[in-house]
Amino acid sequence: MQDDDSALCACKGIRRCLKCENVKGIGQLEANESKVVHHFLYDPETRLAVPRDAETSSFPFPGVFLREDFISEEEEEQLIRTMDGDVWNNSQSGRRKQDFGPKVNFKKQKVRVSSFSGLPAVSRTLVVRMQNEPTLADFRPVEQCNLDYHPQRGSSIDPHLDDAWLWGERLVTVNMLSDTTLTMSLEEGLKESGLTEEVQVAVHLPRRSLVVLLGEARHRWKHSIRREDVQERRVCSTFRELSEDFLSGGKHAELGAQLLDISLSFRGTPI
Repeated sequence: MQDDDSALCACKGIRRCLKCENVKGIGQLEANESKVVHHFLYDPETRLAVPRDAETSSFPFPGVFLREDFISEEEEEQLIRTMDGDVWNNSQSGRRKQDFGPKVNFKKQKVRVSSFSGLPAVSRTLVVRMQNEPTLADFRPVEQCNLDYHPQRGSSIDPHLDDAWLWGERLVTVNMLSDTTLTMSLEEGLKESGLTEEVQVAVHLPRRSLVVLLGEARHRWKHSIRREDVQERRVCSTFRELSEDFLSGGKHAELGAQLLDISLSFRGTPI
């Protein structure tokens, strides 16, 4: 379904999109005060963060797994056609979204199962293919979030860490329709490498690739998509698994089993 340009955006707090800035008359956010940022590029072959200048050295950057050409052009077309056949809801910072997962109140740590009907049928093949990757052999997603980015809306997502109470170790994303850059950042710097100012590592995400964040890249480094790195329409599907508390032996194992049964029925509709 197409954008409704007459609809209000969903931005709250300090978040902004081009609709805020142009339609609501809110000026663009002022640039942060000039500060030192060390910029690196992620090399998926060596798994090193390589400096963009000669003043610093490369360092190991574990916790990022990238698989190019994870889906074919035909599969991408089918996935996008299916998504566009459902309703896209306005989200913050110029994004649109479709959620296939339980309703969660992270602040109160409560999960509501009643409206959850599972992952969409079209994702069954993707999940099986993910499980063929050694990094994801036991991956059982319980939530899928589709996000639609477009430069005309000024789409972006701020640096953040995903919740670790409900969501587990691995964050898995399929990137579609255009290349983009995932920016990993440590505002406090990387003391073990002698970097006391903010460090940013740019991870290039090719179209139709799969990326997995785990370990330090999942729990220590914040991740974001900057507005300037969305040059064309970009759609991604992010899959999340349950944390250990919701798996066998955990204190919420019964609820976790219920969520997995629903999720992996692949009969879901967006909530």
